Amino acid sequence: MSGNRGVAYIGKGKVEVRNIDYPKLEHNGRKLEHAVILKLVATNICGSDQHMVRGRTTAPLGMILGHEITGEIIEKGSDVEFFNLGDLVSAPFNVACGRCRNCKEGKTGVCLNVNPGRPGGAYGYVDMGGWIGGQADYVMCPYADFNLLKFPDKDKAMAKVRDLTLLSDIFPTGYHGAVTAGVTTGSTVYVAGAGPVGLACAEACRLLGAAVVIVGDMIPERLKQAKSFGCETIDLRQKAELGDRIAEILGVPEVDSAVDCVGFEAKAHGEKGDEAPATVLNGLMEVTRAGGGIGIPGLYVTDDPGSTDEKAQKGVLGIRIGLGWARSHSFATGQCPVLRYNRQLMMAILHERTHPAKAVNVTVIPLEEAPQGYKDFDKGAAKKFVLDPHGILKKAA
Repeated sequence: MSGNRGVAYIGKGKVEVRNIDYPKLEHNGRKLEHAVILKLVATNICGSDQHMVRGRTTAPLGMILGHEITGEIIEKGSDVEFFNLGDLVSAPFNVACGRCRNCKEGKTGVCLNVNPGRPGGAYGYVDMGGWIGGQADYVMCPYADFNLLKFPDKDKAMAKVRDLTLLSDIFPTGYHGAVTAGVTTGSTVYVAGAGPVGLACAEACRLLGAAVVIVGDMIPERLKQAKSFGCETIDLRQKAELGDRIAEILGVPEVDSAVDCVGFEAKAHGEKGDEAPATVLNGLMEVTRAGGGIGIPGLYVTDDPGSTDEKAQKGVLGIRIGLGWARSHSFATGQCPVLRYNRQLMMAILHERTHPAKAVNVTVIPLEEAPQGYKDFDKGAAKKFVLDPHGILKKAA
């Protein structure tokens, strides 16, 4: 049997690569003949992982992280009908059964059967069903026939694997934020946050035909990255009103659609940037036109033990819902149902319609360098760190 390594959360601000058990086709002692074992080709560090590593959730010490999974099938259960050994696949970060009411309605982010604690399951994430994370050499993926997306031509896929690895989460998530905000041909859009999800969202807005995509952030390196593929940018360290800054670009102080790609660790505008978890949502309501849409793929949690605000520790934020109501805004929240979008986005990548790896600045590092990747990402690096456990990406390059 092969060995296995995984990236473990070991304390506030700390992860380490540990030797872990080789995966089995089972979960919580129950045999899973519908599952497969993947040899990881690429597995990525996500901003959602950082929330846990910063101590902003109730994640237990020792948890194996990672929910962005691209790999090769090396073992499968007897119930897996439509995949074969050697297939190269993308695994949505959502763990979904394909059988419950929500899955049958396409709401795979809130599957009712994969998590005894609440609707919705995910790999390597707190309170999401205990599924072992995929920042590892090998990982088990359940309900394979339903969940996995096979790349039709393995050689062509490997040539574009830096783009295709983003299909497990951030590209569909950014796209979902744009779609639910109503982005379409000719739209003007404001994207809050120029981290990887924000940059992926900006690229998705371009793919959807937006006329102008404006990205706001406080980190100059990330704003520079947004400019590199045609976005307008706003440096939020400057304390000018957001609407006034948008007016400098568009001639009016509002946009058709807005997307929150920041979430609950938001900071107030201005050079000091104190934490203000409701500031993004309140700002988006101020600058989104009456009748416009606001997509919220940014993560909000039910419990935030690391917050300095007593109410925010319980997920209670000072949101100006009356403003949104008065302006007839639509709001879309929750985990992206990746299966709703990943096949179409795969085709757009394979046929050169979009280049998300360039937009988010994919940077490949070995699995053993994951702790440094987490540190650099936490400092605001304008990079999407992709882990290469077996050196396959290095060889492909």
